[in-house]
Amino acid sequence: MPNIELIEKSLPVAPLRIAALESFREMGEKINNHIVSFRKSVDCVDPSSPFFCDYLRENYLIECSVPRFGSGEAKGVIGETIRGKDLFVMTDVCNYSLTYTVNGRLNHMSPDDHYQDLKRIISAATGKAHRISVIMPFLYEGRQHKRTKRESLDAALALEELVSMGVNNIITFDAHDPRVVNSIPLSGFDSFNPPYQFMKALLREEKDLHVDKDHLMIISPDEGAMHRAIYFSNVLGVEMGMFYKRRDFSTIIDGKNPIVSHEFLGADLKGKDVIVIDDMISSGGSMLEVAKKVKERGAKKVFICSTFGLFTDGFEAFDDYHEKGYIDRVITTNLTYLPPAVKERPYFIIADLSKFLALIIDSANHDVTMSNVLNPTQKIQTLLEKYNR
Repeated sequence: MPNIELIEKSLPVAPLRIAALESFREMGEKINNHIVSFRKSVDCVDPSSPFFCDYLRENYLIECSVPRFGSGEAKGVIGETIRGKDLFVMTDVCNYSLTYTVNGRLNHMSPDDHYQDLKRIISAATGKAHRISVIMPFLYEGRQHKRTKRESLDAALALEELVSMGVNNIITFDAHDPRVVNSIPLSGFDSFNPPYQFMKALLREEKDLHVDKDHLMIISPDEGAMHRAIYFSNVLGVEMGMFYKRRDFSTIIDGKNPIVSHEFLGADLKGKDVIVIDDMISSGGSMLEVAKKVKERGAKKVFICSTFGLFTDGFEAFDDYHEKGYIDRVITTNLTYLPPAVKERPYFIIADLSKFLALIIDSANHDVTMSNVLNPTQKIQTLLEKYNR
């Protein structure tokens, strides 16, 4: 496991504590169990040493909650001391399953609500933690990362606000545009990517997949996903293609220019398996359109890989495209809320990232280099060697 030897040779910055907000509670429990398992396997820990005080525990999760008043207002509450602790606060801003009442009316939690709750828990720490890190897998307002006209810069404002509240590190996944870090150049910001977990989940389910340039191709559904597709194709040793979106810039619908068509740039797809990779599935319309066009060009199997599966328009379109043979698998992570209906779909595969997040937290708590964690190239190569054998 990457970094485990470095962790064994280093000291923790401070006693570890994890505040998993309700939106991320289930994932937080999985992460906690992995960290407990990691630390039980470490041989060099001396429980009597002050450097390892409170190091071995059965639970690193702290009690925290955000109760609400009848008006919809709320407050953050931490149920134990976090003085001198290395505190990691985790939230899923896309968990729409949580609800609260406002004057007797039921409201579903929005990303804005989750972000406010995150600030409330940070505020409840009242500056007593040794260090505060925020783990926000889906970066709040990450899609509003640049200004093209008279627009708000929400992602930059949110990052600056967190830093001003005393947050030392912000950890996210597959940031829509990693350059958003420019808004906080003197603070810690890490954006991790899950290509290894995608391949591990796919190879676990597809036993007859041939990973070579004659049988497999990586497709970017648009220009924004190019860097993901380039890395994926290079590390797998296969070719890459790209679709680009022709938009009608004279019209604005739902705040964006509608897509007129998807145009393809790349080699012949006939007879090849195809992996279409992107950072998120929102409504899924673009990904499904790309999958259909890939199939029409003669692709054998089509696998859709997306870090965040939001499915804002439900699953009916995905069911329809699967029945028609346009898509074979949809792989997404559990970094954001997935409704129970996902598990009912035979074509869905969930890539579990709880162990990966646990390693990130444990590495950060020891202040060891993240280069091995950030770069999954060697892990993917080892996985392919094992699969081919």
